[in-house]
Amino acid sequence: MPVAPRSPPCPRPIGILGGTFDPIHYGHLRPALELLEALDLVEVRFVPCRIPAHRGAPQITAEQRLALVRLATAGQAGFVVDDRELCRDGPSYMVDTLASLREDFSGIPLCLIVGADAFRELHTWHRWRELSRFAHIVVMRRPGPSKPFVPVLEEFIAPRRADPVALRRQLAGGVLFQPVTQLDISATDIRALLARGQSPRFLLPETVLAHIHERALYRSLPTPAAVTL
Repeated sequence: MPVAPRSPPCPRPIGILGGTFDPIHYGHLRPALELLEALDLVEVRFVPCRIPAHRGAPQITAEQRLALVRLATAGQAGFVVDDRELCRDGPSYMVDTLASLREDFSGIPLCLIVGADAFRELHTWHRWRELSRFAHIVVMRRPGPSKPFVPVLEEFIAPRRADPVALRRQLAGGVLFQPVTQLDISATDIRALLARGQSPRFLLPETVLAHIHERALYRSLPTPAAVTL
């Protein structure tokens, strides 16, 4: 009896982590590394946005934020910086980014990585239902019990729940809740520390902090040394 040919192995997925990264910090980097390893992703692509659609304008330019992301990810295998949103005019809508990535990676599963809080607002995103046409959605889950989602999201999740293996069975369409180490680090707090002339050391990579100091980024208020009494 002839043996049926084996199906070719499914390609490893690509993770997509977008954000303002204003500035990038360990709360972005550590969960990305855990997902890279836990889900056997071929890479995690960090995609800084040009014009955020759901918050005010960043304090520094897109090019400055991109430079910080490059410094933060340098030397980590599997971390890739993608500047495609900086090359597009108008608000940085993730659905457009995923459509562009799908053109570049037509035969590879894509995984949009979002935090739990961001996912709770997914139904407010531009053309949010189309996201699952282009990618799986991986929600970074905090330890402990979670609150229910609004009904429209619960309806969206129900037929799409996936496990890590399912991410390699098809190119898009699943929703996976993946536990990660949640570091309670806020870019807002880092900016406030820098504006007051205080140190955010150990909240973000030293290379990023050194670059911020060299360029005097986020210094909207005088440092203590500059204050005269």
